[in-house]
Amino acid sequence: MAFGKILKLSAMATAMMLAGCGGGDIVLNTGAGATPTNPTNPTTPPVTSVCPTFAKQGASLGGVSKPICEITGTLTADATLTANIAWALSGKVTVGNDNAQSAVLNIEAGTTVFGKSGADYLVIARGSQIRAVGTSSSPIVFTSVNDMIGSVTEDSAAQWGGIVLLGKAPSNKCDQAALAGCKIESEGNAGPYGGDKPEDNSGILKFVQVKYAGYEVITDNELNGITFAGVGSGTVVDYIQVHNNLDDGVEFFGGTVNAKHVVLTGNRDDSLDWADGWTGKMQHLLIQHSKNDSKANRGIEADNQSSNFSATPVSKPKISNMTILGNNYKSADADSEGILLRAGSAGEIYNSIVKGPAGMGECLEIETEQSVQQSQTGGLLMRNSIIDCKEPFKNPKDAAGNTLLDVKAWFLAQTGNKATDALLGGYMPASTSPALKNGYNVSNFVDSWFDDVDYIGAFDGVSDWTKGWTFGLHPASVIAACPAGTSEVASLTGKLNCELKGDITSNVTLLAGADYVLNGRVRIGVDNTTAATLTVQPGVTVYGRSGADFLVVTRGSKINAEGTQQNPITFTSLQDVIGAPTAAGQWGGMVLLGKAPSNKCDQANLAACKIEAEGNAGPYGGADAADNSGVLKYVRVKHAGFEVLQDNELNGITFAGVGSGTTVSHIQVHQNLDDGIEFFGGTVNVKYVVLTSNGDDYVDWADGWNGKAQYILAKHGKDNSEANRGIEGDNQSSNFSATPISNPTIANMTIIGNTYKSAEKDSEGVLLRAGSNGQLHNFLITGPTGMGECLEIETTQSQALAAAGSLVMTHSVIGCPEPFKGSVSATTTLKQWFEAQTGNKTAVDQAAVLNGIFTIDTTTPKDMSTVNSFFSKPTTVGAVDAASDWTKGWTVGLTQ
Repeated sequence: MAFGKILKLSAMATAMMLAGCGGGDIVLNTGAGATPTNPTNPTTPPVTSVCPTFAKQGASLGGVSKPICEITGTLTADATLTANIAWALSGKVTVGNDNAQSAVLNIEAGTTVFGKSGADYLVIARGSQIRAVGTSSSPIVFTSVNDMIGSVTEDSAAQWGGIVLLGKAPSNKCDQAALAGCKIESEGNAGPYGGDKPEDNSGILKFVQVKYAGYEVITDNELNGITFAGVGSGTVVDYIQVHNNLDDGVEFFGGTVNAKHVVLTGNRDDSLDWADGWTGKMQHLLIQHSKNDSKANRGIEADNQSSNFSATPVSKPKISNMTILGNNYKSADADSEGILLRAGSAGEIYNSIVKGPAGMGECLEIETEQSVQQSQTGGLLMRNSIIDCKEPFKNPKDAAGNTLLDVKAWFLAQTGNKATDALLGGYMPASTSPALKNGYNVSNFVDSWFDDVDYIGAFDGVSDWTKGWTFGLHPASVIAACPAGTSEVASLTGKLNCELKGDITSNVTLLAGADYVLNGRVRIGVDNTTAATLTVQPGVTVYGRSGADFLVVTRGSKINAEGTQQNPITFTSLQDVIGAPTAAGQWGGMVLLGKAPSNKCDQANLAACKIEAEGNAGPYGGADAADNSGVLKYVRVKHAGFEVLQDNELNGITFAGVGSGTTVSHIQVHQNLDDGIEFFGGTVNVKYVVLTSNGDDYVDWADGWNGKAQYILAKHGKDNSEANRGIEGDNQSSNFSATPISNPTIANMTIIGNTYKSAEKDSEGVLLRAGSNGQLHNFLITGPTGMGECLEIETTQSQALAAAGSLVMTHSVIGCPEPFKGSVSATTTLKQWFEAQTGNKTAVDQAAVLNGIFTIDTTTPKDMSTVNSFFSKPTTVGAVDAASDWTKGWTVGLTQ
């Protein structure tokens, strides 16, 4: 809903950018069905009109092969828009007159309707209908002329008006004693709505897209993508999308209309807005704010009536299976938020997820005393839902500043609600997401209109109902040109190949549909001076052609690489992408440089810290423990680890001074020459990590790493190829007592060794040394006969930490032929230390504890969810449970 907006756009700037359109503007006939002369050459024979009598023919558009027919004014008889014609709206086009001269506008599947300027919009008057029935493969598209000629960007909006449906269902703005005579004027001078017919039928919208609309038709009065004003429950709304609307995506002013399968993407104000007594239902709703952090406000803005918060009927929709994904947009008057319930609105929200990045605003807010009262009397409820946000809740206050409601307590007190990591890959839940199997059966217990589902959020993790008919959610399989910031090079992969080179100082997005080549050391941003963000779309492959090619994210910059379980992001070698034999060390790897502390910094002057990273990658370290280097999610790094400098190989992923604001989940390093992942100081946390067939250590830390980790699978090569330790943990090699001391908390790690042995190293389990501390829980360490020791604590400093009870290992199982090496004191062997701690045991061999990668040992795990909210409650020790295989669908090398 637009209140007091001052944003004004010029119709001249957004209207007739008709490159290659002959005379420029669309040429109108002088009469219905007339045959105009050829606009580019008046002396040639006239063009034969293909337009029906209710439309006028216009000039062709550059790049548009279909003829153009233009509609204007009011349609007072039934009309059909066919797919073989592109239909232009001219001004306000109304179907029927208000409760008179009713008409039906039929629109065929695959039809495109466009507005030429902000003044062009479509209205369905009371008593009339629209029957726009597309299909999943041939949706109906309402868009702008700019889109028709290819002149839009990801930030385009407000290029035409939108769609308004006016119905005869009740609104609380009507006189409730005289509903039949209700006549409320809608926004945008569209016409009147309201009445006494809750089952009123305004037609069908099915498989329909509305793009780039929302123009300010009247001052401070922009249109929504689709406005439902007094629309009744006889109307069918299923599979609709509103994309990049300037104002709200969809808004309900009263009425009773229901909707299923709704997608609202990139809208600049609220995505879903209701007011004035809407009492409809919605299910299967995806709200996604712009991925490039463009303007956005609330996922939901919910009101009763702005001038009378207690007006009846009170707004009280029922919504189930909704996913809201925010962004980082912030301004003086708006920011990206989740759900705002206010102005006396009630409502029932079930099976819903609200999630956003660190910069997103509050995710659940209840405002005004009347809505607070609804929350306390059962009119407003939310159950079986997940809030996954850095700023999850905001409490309402009265005029004196007193808190009216503890929103967090209210939310968590209701059945099935959680404030936790929803474990989404994009908008799809991972196989271990708490959203799966935890939904409320709304169909049985609330209303049979709802589909019977057992999951939270809009998706079940398997089926994606958005595929085929939506815009912008599924990147094209190929793209025509390399994105800005990259340059085209000769293709080695059969796709368009785009090169990244040198220091990248502006934001770059690697679009799906091309493969990307690293040329030498590629750095994102310039250390602490020029910040840039590298965004990598799901399914993208980035490769290095030689060992000198590697990727660095500098301090102050970010990588946002968020793949999905179905479409992971892959960083790999040229050999891999062309199908040649692969090996470790075929390219460099990935380095993240952050501003979090390291014990190599001067602790009295952390802000000035500047430690040079391995491989000449650049400096890291600083005073910001919560520093954010971006997102790595569903990312695979394969065949890396080249020796960039003598005796200096890169790790698969290096985390150097990386802060806890960084998100790392579902990552894999496969066949790296050096370590899989290594932490040099910092506070970054990681979850769901697969490390396979790496040539040195799998998890390595040093220099004061104090992060957290859960669910790590380290599997040495089944072919007994080169390997060393599952964990090699150090404090600082040159000063074992340096502070902050390395002290990570790690839970649910499985280490599976092999029989590799050489003069320099062999396959081992966990080595803690050089003064490192650690909090280790729910480990499972095992391997075949021939594997080296599975647990060792080395150096006096680390042994002393263990003997004193600071370094701990609990609820863990060791099933190894050579389980322990050494002691923790002169009187206590390592075996005695291990067996004395809570929940630990030794097992006979690998077969007793594992089936493949899956834990079969029945040792009770420690409930890590009580330790810190980062951790989830495990069902077994070790990393992977067969009943919940989070490695499935996106990893490689686990069967080797």
